[in-house]
Amino acid sequence: MQNSTSVNPKHHLVQKTEDDLSLSDVNGSIEVPENGSFWRKLLAFSGPGALVAVGYMDPGNWVTSVAGGAQYRYTLLSVVLISSLIAMMLQYMAGKLGIVKQEDLAQATRDRTNKVGGFVLWIMTELALIATDIAEVIGGAIALHLLFGWSMIASVLTTAFDVILLLLLMKFGFRKIEAIVMTLIITILVIFAYLVILSTPQLSALFGGYLPQLQTLSSHTSIGGGDSQLTLTLGIIGATVMPHNLYLHSSISQTRKVDRSNKSELKEAVRFMTWDSNIQLSLAFVINSLLLILGAALFFGHADKVGTFGSMYNALKDNSIAGAIASPILSTLFAVALLASGQNSTITGTLTGEIVMEGFLHLRIPMWLRRVVTRGLALIPVVAFTLIYGGSEGKLDELMVQSQVFLSIALPFTMAPLIYFTSSKKIMGEEFANPKWIAVLGWIAFAVLTYLNVRLVVQQLMGS
Repeated sequence: MQNSTSVNPKHHLVQKTEDDLSLSDVNGSIEVPENGSFWRKLLAFSGPGALVAVGYMDPGNWVTSVAGGAQYRYTLLSVVLISSLIAMMLQYMAGKLGIVKQEDLAQATRDRTNKVGGFVLWIMTELALIATDIAEVIGGAIALHLLFGWSMIASVLTTAFDVILLLLLMKFGFRKIEAIVMTLIITILVIFAYLVILSTPQLSALFGGYLPQLQTLSSHTSIGGGDSQLTLTLGIIGATVMPHNLYLHSSISQTRKVDRSNKSELKEAVRFMTWDSNIQLSLAFVINSLLLILGAALFFGHADKVGTFGSMYNALKDNSIAGAIASPILSTLFAVALLASGQNSTITGTLTGEIVMEGFLHLRIPMWLRRVVTRGLALIPVVAFTLIYGGSEGKLDELMVQSQVFLSIALPFTMAPLIYFTSSKKIMGEEFANPKWIAVLGWIAFAVLTYLNVRLVVQQLMGS
């Protein structure tokens, strides 16, 4: 495929594209060694998995995971585990689609659906991106408020300027961005590992929490109120298995230079992509587990006192809640990790926005404009909630939880095309189509998630 545009980019912000490679500026830009050890090749392919993993530990995860631990102790760890396994399977499919077909999921979907179907899927994807951005805005704004004491509205509006940070990072090149993102992931991991070690969780109950339990699907709320386990289950799934990550991975898996006429080289690329993705998603699984464990070990029995980021921040320095380990240092570390998480997610959200718009609409706009539009749409409900409720963190966190539930509702609309495309021998070829057992597991996950989503919508409409 060759790059082409039908209008002069010097005179128009919006460019019409037809056959452009996904993220053409970086597509196939990173050399990989033809020979060398397993570890040398793995290092060359490592990076896209880190960008994907970022979406599995953004601020949206924090509220649902900590709240889940505070309300139901370790029970929902099984949901974190199952979500992570589903994520690994889906990201494998997404990365493989990009490498084998040299198409991202948006391009593949648009080329194989009619105009109406493609438009509906594009709208769902854009709404999911806005929901993701809402979580980043709220998380980043509250972190700024906690660290610097700014008013909530000032903190919310400050997040609008993260586009400057992103544009500066893009100047360093894609490999440098991968390294920066990985550094921030490690920072978050170290902070929460330290907090959990200090909280001394009950190990037998902790590991028992990873065993699946039917009560995680209960629509009844806990004693003392709060969200039902079903709502938190779907919130965790929505915050863990992020729809936009499937589009992202199918694109950035193409950044490595691969000879697609050589099937053995293609197989090797898929293999190392899978290693990279699973290693990074394992880190995301650990971080999400640590979030829930922290809620269970420190805040169980105090769920009503840790319903917001601000109250979590305050609880970490309150002896009556966090016990003897409480200190201002722990609170500050929590806020720093929250800020790092929000900024990390900004990078991947913007890249995905570009991928989705080019793939579905064959339109390309400058990254800064794309970022302004996406962040602007996300700011509207956040600013409205901030002004209407006087900067109430509780209302903002409630908005964030609902945004994560929406992501869970949007996920099947992304899963179905991905599973279908990568399971088709006609599309992927005999050697690269999903094995039957993976295809079956994919469709089971799709069916179960769709059923749970219907239950959640009914539950909310009935007001139960």
